[in-house]
Amino acid sequence: MYQLALLYLACMLAGYGLTMVPVTAVITSGITSFFTIVGGLAMLVFGLAILYLGVKALIGR
Repeated sequence: MYQLALLYLACMLAGYGLTMVPVTAVITSGITSFFTIVGGLAMLVFGLAILYLGVKALIGR
């Protein structure tokens, strides 16, 4: 169970990394805004999954 929580945490950090992609000459602003949206969704989904695991552990299931 702890490995799953750590995997979700790593996915949240990867989502944070996607939101912080800088605009360079190679990456256009359109792609950067796409990465920002995908990273924000990843942080939201995996954050909720970690909260679900925590509540499930508190209940004892």
